[in-house]
Amino acid sequence: MSLPRIAIDAMGGDEGVRVMVHGAAEARRDHDKFRFLLVGDEARIKSALDEHPGMAAASEILHCDEVVEGDEKPSRAIRRAKTTSMGLAINAVKEGNCGAAVSGGNTGALMAMSKLALRTMPGIDRPALAGLMPTLGENDVVMLDLGANTDCDARNLIQFAIMGAAYSRIVTAKAEPRVRLLNIGTESIKGTDDLRTASQSLRDATGLALEFDGFIEADKINRGEVDVVVTDGFSGNIALKAIEGSARFVTDLLKTAFTSSLRSKVGFLVSRPATELLRHHLDPNNHNGGVFLGLNGVIVKSHGSANAKGVANAVHVTARLLEDDITTRIAADLAEMGEDALRETGNGHSSGDEPKA
Repeated sequence: MSLPRIAIDAMGGDEGVRVMVHGAAEARRDHDKFRFLLVGDEARIKSALDEHPGMAAASEILHCDEVVEGDEKPSRAIRRAKTTSMGLAINAVKEGNCGAAVSGGNTGALMAMSKLALRTMPGIDRPALAGLMPTLGENDVVMLDLGANTDCDARNLIQFAIMGAAYSRIVTAKAEPRVRLLNIGTESIKGTDDLRTASQSLRDATGLALEFDGFIEADKINRGEVDVVVTDGFSGNIALKAIEGSARFVTDLLKTAFTSSLRSKVGFLVSRPATELLRHHLDPNNHNGGVFLGLNGVIVKSHGSANAKGVANAVHVTARLLEDDITTRIAADLAEMGEDALRETGNGHSSGDEPKA
């Protein structure tokens, strides 16, 4: 099977070209049928490829020495789309030269440029940023939206649920992922009108490849009781950062406790296997790769601070989405839901700001 190439914004990310190339090369070991377009400074990319001859043989370089800055406004980044590594990687998807692009750069700029260049799929009003988070269960949980749309109506939430379920089926291999809407309570009377409307529409829907049973509260997101959590980008971004902050708090608290006395240090040595397991489970590099779902092409956002292992995970996610044809899955599920059912939930024109995640 001939698979589309993956474009790598080699200039994106805090760690630079070497880490982006190293991560892509590591991911290619599990996806050796893929070829890559590496966008960025040619001399630096060639230097990084010297350590990975297999990756070099499978890659083409598109030279570019301009980069989207981390604090650059999306509106300015759009104007520089034809001269920056991020913009050229996205354009490669738009022109059909690649099936997907991966970048560790500015999230808001990546979303704005991707949406303008690729447009949304038929039946999708807005793309959503979806990510994977660790749980106590066997699988990670898919959560969306994580910051692309600050204000969403019921129609948006239903579309997010359909897209999130399609993504979850790829990463969990579950035929009917468990989908819930994030709310301040699980009772059917709780939440906004849009939440209650979306919940009722998903309950009434037939033929969708998902299991929907209402609402979930934020303290249950990581319990392993659900496969997809759906919310607006404002609430989703706050929940994500609260979860990440809590994870850092726990690990820092343990580090302080284990170094507070000689007895604590001895206790650390005894419990080290358990603490190492905890550290591995909470390491964001093991769950790296946010996906902009709903576009005419696959765009994956890597954490800017990701190391080579984190970049490899982002590229692995990208490869899986291309191998399983995520856009076709979403289109089929939207058709199953039916435009008439979606139209009854709202017009999809609620306001939204520039992405700031």
